[in-house]
Amino acid sequence: MTLKDKIIQAAEYLRPRINSSPEIGIVLGTGLGSLGDQVKDAVVLSYSDIPNFPDSTVKFHAGKLICGMLNGTSVIVMQGRFHYYEGYPTRDITLPIRVMHELGVHTLIVSNAAGGIREHLAPGTLTLINDHINLMGMNPLIGPFEDFLGERFPDMSEPYSKDYINTMEQVALAEGIALKRAVYVAVAGPNLESGAEYRFLRAIGADTVGMSTVPENLVAVHGGMKVVALQVITDACFPDNLKPANVQDIIKVANEAQPRLVKLVTGFLAKAEL
Repeated sequence: MTLKDKIIQAAEYLRPRINSSPEIGIVLGTGLGSLGDQVKDAVVLSYSDIPNFPDSTVKFHAGKLICGMLNGTSVIVMQGRFHYYEGYPTRDITLPIRVMHELGVHTLIVSNAAGGIREHLAPGTLTLINDHINLMGMNPLIGPFEDFLGERFPDMSEPYSKDYINTMEQVALAEGIALKRAVYVAVAGPNLESGAEYRFLRAIGADTVGMSTVPENLVAVHGGMKVVALQVITDACFPDNLKPANVQDIIKVANEAQPRLVKLVTGFLAKAEL
């Protein structure tokens, strides 16, 4: 089965089961799943029931697709994502983004939990990704060319919409929420980095580091979607003062940031020209 066939099959399964035509796609990362609970008139589907969707194997990802209304906007929400380190082919990881596009989604809002590798990005800080570096060793656009998906050589001069970044910052200012910009570097994982690796990532211009988001961004941009990405800094990755990371602490920090994230996303949906 071709990638096009997989996309169409999944979209045809979803269309009669969702009660609206989604405009906005939202991907919720580690510890940030509660935004899905804000969706009204929600239709909730398990990834395992959707044709060609992988299963989410990360225990703190719910593995559910939620379709409904959020602040008056029709949305489709991924409550949990797929990662390269789970062992899935790159095109499977990003299949849900392709399916969203096939269903009519034109804007993608992505969130993740990330490590802060600069001293001004302490745990609990919220950041906007304004650019990224792909060190995952993979690219979901590799493979047979299908013009159904987009151009062979998509431009990446604006991977994250400048207009949307400005709008999100206006919402943060109005809500009194501190929000900083960051260059994000994506790595394969699942191990966290060594001190020497953090020094290297700093040297090449990264501010934050994680194991997701870039694949979704590449596929969204490839399909002509506009993207805005929010991060919660959940652990300090300072190479000269490196301490062992505790996953439960990371989840706790992400959970504590959720009310601010909800305000930013709902405010964005109300204010942005989508």
